[in-house]
Amino acid sequence: MKKYIIILISIILIISFNICKNKGEKMNKIKITINDITYTATLENNETAKNLIQKLPLDITMNELNNNEKYYYFDTTLPNNPINIDKINTGDIMLYGDNCIVIFYQSFNTTYTYTKIGTIDNPSSLKENIGNQNVKVSITKLEN
Repeated sequence: MKKYIIILISIILIISFNICKNKGEKMNKIKITINDITYTATLENNETAKNLIQKLPLDITMNELNNNEKYYYFDTTLPNNPINIDKINTGDIMLYGDNCIVIFYQSFNTTYTYTKIGTIDNPSSLKENIGNQNVKVSITKLEN
């Protein structure tokens, strides 16, 4: 009986520690403005997203590719940890290689590897807004 109580208390302590730890982690948000429409995006809690935040604000021209994505090559590299994503979703923000940021405006399956940076929170109008031409994009920190 004592053994079960000790195990139960240990489980409760581990769960409590993880809840407190997660409450301390703040989800970083950014604003992405494309063609005068502003979107918010939630960033991943990884070194790539943290490094991107250090580069803000950004005003860049993103190039069209494959009728499903916009991309931009930075002059410097970002930390990366690419994995096979399998499926890209509309609104995904990824790093291709170590210096190419990509915003996807259409969902599709893929065999490419990316480092996930974040996701546009409500990408419903993204495809219509972004079109299939190069676009000016402004990325800034979201002020709380």
